[in-house]
Amino acid sequence: MAAAPRISPSDLFTPDEWAPFQSRPGWIGPALVAHCWAVIVLAVAAGVVWPFLIPVCVMIIGTRQLGLAILMHEAAHGGLSRNARLNDFFGHWVCAVPVGASLAAYRPYHLKHHRFAQQTEDPDLMLSAPFPVTAASLRRKMIRDLTGQTFFKQRVLLPLAMRRRAAEQRAGQGSARGDGQNEAAHDYDSVVTGRSVLPFLLFNLGLLMLCAVAGVWWTFFVLWMLPMATWFPLVTRLRNIAEHACVEGSAVDPYRAARTTRARWWERAFIAPYWVNFHAEHHLFMHVPCWKLRHLHHAVATRPQAQGMEIADGYLAVLREASVRRG
Repeated sequence: MAAAPRISPSDLFTPDEWAPFQSRPGWIGPALVAHCWAVIVLAVAAGVVWPFLIPVCVMIIGTRQLGLAILMHEAAHGGLSRNARLNDFFGHWVCAVPVGASLAAYRPYHLKHHRFAQQTEDPDLMLSAPFPVTAASLRRKMIRDLTGQTFFKQRVLLPLAMRRRAAEQRAGQGSARGDGQNEAAHDYDSVVTGRSVLPFLLFNLGLLMLCAVAGVWWTFFVLWMLPMATWFPLVTRLRNIAEHACVEGSAVDPYRAARTTRARWWERAFIAPYWVNFHAEHHLFMHVPCWKLRHLHHAVATRPQAQGMEIADGYLAVLREASVRRG
């Protein structure tokens, strides 16, 4: 199948209008990474000083763990630094490895998603194709996220299954993958697991030792691993649903490749950090840095060509659209 339809900036903007979206100050990307880690550290400190805030801290930290994955995504597009080595260093070692991902594995996977967005060859198609689902089905998925079942599948069962499958293939015993195995391979290659198991384990061992030296060993389990096992999978699922589920017409209309979700302050704090909600604009012009997507959204919205873009009024509206009650 042909690649997803594209547009040129000149279809919407004059050179002078487009110029601000091309500039990329070198300090902003590293500053966003520093901001993400600062929020995590402050949330951990708040949980230590005021234990009654731990449930809120878990949600904040889980969202910033998603924020690290989002900034890894930015690095996959070369957006964290104009220096390629620095961009990849921040994207992999400071953003990807702490949440168990690999920039090197993610980048070609993700760029293929952009090239074939919502087409048969799109590696992320299985994330959006099943929707809408019943409200009960969606509720079960979210419960699995919040109870750690998704985390256990992705971080323990799937890596073991993929290693076993690789060993069978080396031994000449492998067979063609069915749908379930394809889904497992997708999950294993996706942002939340990647192929960075050993660096992930070493990073977390170091983090545990740091917490122990600081006299708060328990924070590693309660304020790092617990968010990663519960809130991080949930908001990752919400992000995936919001970006592409139930958006029709992408095969012929580049403005319909993805959905933008208007995020209120609490949604940005607990669900969608670092402008990830402006996904339609990101698919239109994937090299515009994430911190300019809000301005790009307003600029694109004034053009008559963009009137058919999918815009949702918040994440609750997305969930209502992505779920149907059984008749």
